[in-house]
Amino acid sequence: MPPDHRIDDYVDPYTPEHRHGGPLRVGLGGPVGSGKTALAAALCRTLGAEYDLAVVTNDIYTTEDADFLRRNAVLPDDRIEAVQTGCCPHTAIRDDITANLDAVELLESRHPGLELVFVESGGDNLTASFSYGLVDVQVFVVDVAGGDKVPRKGGPGVTASDLLVVNKTDLAPLVGADLGVMRRDSAAVRGDKPTLLISLREDPAATEVAEWVREQVRARALQTAP
Repeated sequence: MPPDHRIDDYVDPYTPEHRHGGPLRVGLGGPVGSGKTALAAALCRTLGAEYDLAVVTNDIYTTEDADFLRRNAVLPDDRIEAVQTGCCPHTAIRDDITANLDAVELLESRHPGLELVFVESGGDNLTASFSYGLVDVQVFVVDVAGGDKVPRKGGPGVTASDLLVVNKTDLAPLVGADLGVMRRDSAAVRGDKPTLLISLREDPAATEVAEWVREQVRARALQTAP
């Protein structure tokens, strides 16, 4: 008999109620190539003038994502920190979050007025999720190139994230993906949790995602108000 558990049965010892001080931390997760770094760059460009913000990137062996953000000058270099996980990406964002916590704390010490920190995971599979000891809310990014079956495959990234982003909708006609099916299946597996279908090529500002982030910042401010 197979063991009576699944890979996504991990129980996070933290919950969203484990509030920490400091800036709102937003996790950005998703498979390789889904557009996490491009989304992080877009959000930094759109929100950088509104908030005191910074970014932590995760790669297994390189600093490729941080280097991309620096090359594109989305933020000053001292607001971008890279974590080299040396292991499966979900380990560093969920199981042993020490390296990422250290990176966030370094940014907080460097910029005491920080209001918002994005933590971008390395590319992972549909089981990836962030520990709420590391982030306050989490965004999971998939793209249409994987086919319109991806949302109904589920997994914690798709079903439990605070926001699901279906990226690269401009590619749907080229890969035969039905956006209506993806929207329907996302609603079926996520209930009332929001899903946004976007194309960064058509909307480089990631307008809808940026507005969702603003809502989270406002909600956090209300929760932490004296």
